[in-house]
Amino acid sequence: MTTYVVLLPGVEDAWEHASAEERAAVYAKHGEFARVLAERGHRVTGGAELEQSRDAKQVTRDAAGRVVVTDGLYAETTEQLTGFYLVESDDLDDLLQVSAILVGHLGDGDAGTVEVRAVVEHAGGAS
Repeated sequence: MTTYVVLLPGVEDAWEHASAEERAAVYAKHGEFARVLAERGHRVTGGAELEQSRDAKQVTRDAAGRVVVTDGLYAETTEQLTGFYLVESDDLDDLLQVSAILVGHLGDGDAGTVEVRAVVEHAGGAS
């Protein structure tokens, strides 16, 4: 069994301006995603919706090696990582098909892609 991370980029402004009905429809898509995964033998082992990137903290080091913490976005882009799932699966092709449920769930301004990556398994079972 391989563990995959399903990364959910999105346009944060689209989510902030979404109506209650639009948000409910998005959450329904996530419910459908979880249901179909379970029906097809995949197992969700974790995941989360992320807070707005404007509330993120960036940690770097300066030239002298001191830790520097700054507020806000790491990159000036329209899309940010808005959430993720950890999914155990023996069938990547099917997982990719099921992941398409989450593509473009808020229309033109929202996630046109979902990224799926295998998690690196290290000796001893630690990811």
